[in-house]
Amino acid sequence: MTKQTILGRVTQLAKANINALLDQAEDPQKMLDQLIRDYTNNIAEAEQAVAATIGNLRLMEQDHKEDVEAAAEWGGKARAASRKADELRGAGSAVEADTFDNLAKVALGRQLQSEQEAKTAEPTIASQTEVVDKLKTGLDQMKGKLSELKAKRDELVARSKSAQAQNQMMDAVKNIDVLDPTSELSRFEDKVRREEAKALGKQELAASSLDAQFEQLDSLGDSAEIEARLAALKTGA
Repeated sequence: MTKQTILGRVTQLAKANINALLDQAEDPQKMLDQLIRDYTNNIAEAEQAVAATIGNLRLMEQDHKEDVEAAAEWGGKARAASRKADELRGAGSAVEADTFDNLAKVALGRQLQSEQEAKTAEPTIASQTEVVDKLKTGLDQMKGKLSELKAKRDELVARSKSAQAQNQMMDAVKNIDVLDPTSELSRFEDKVRREEAKALGKQELAASSLDAQFEQLDSLGDSAEIEARLAALKTGA
């Protein structure tokens, strides 16, 4: 996996639009749980890739340090050989002096090689350091998104359960035949009034029957009085 590929993947995951994914959820809890698992796995994979990149950077830094130290060491050997050559030449030993001068040249060549290797590695180390910093930032963003996703999951699950409970309650209420107590009392009152009217009717009927009987008695009494008076007339009383 190349550095650019790692960085691109981390950046893409870090900028994932969690809310857009949530809007498509048919079953919020299952969808969010799966999304959290997938995102956690992505973070773990990214962490491994970033760790490998950091490891490579540390190796390059170590090699660079060794090149710098080697350059300094070969420089010291070159100076020592040169001083020895100067001492021998001063003592009249020109041949031995040339030998140490040659050793100084060899040391200087090694010093130059080490310095070049260190200098060549420096731009790569600088570039890798920048990449590692971006990768760390990307991982932090991913972890922040994961925390955001978990919080959003908890919120949506709670809202979903609340909505389900409300819907169940409304469905239950809709299926209940809610009676109006006032209406029931009115119907009962009408029934009582009909019973009262019926009783009044019976009373009135009974009263009219008694009146007729009394009227009949009165009529019979008048007839008897008339007959009595007629008899009295006949007898001259």
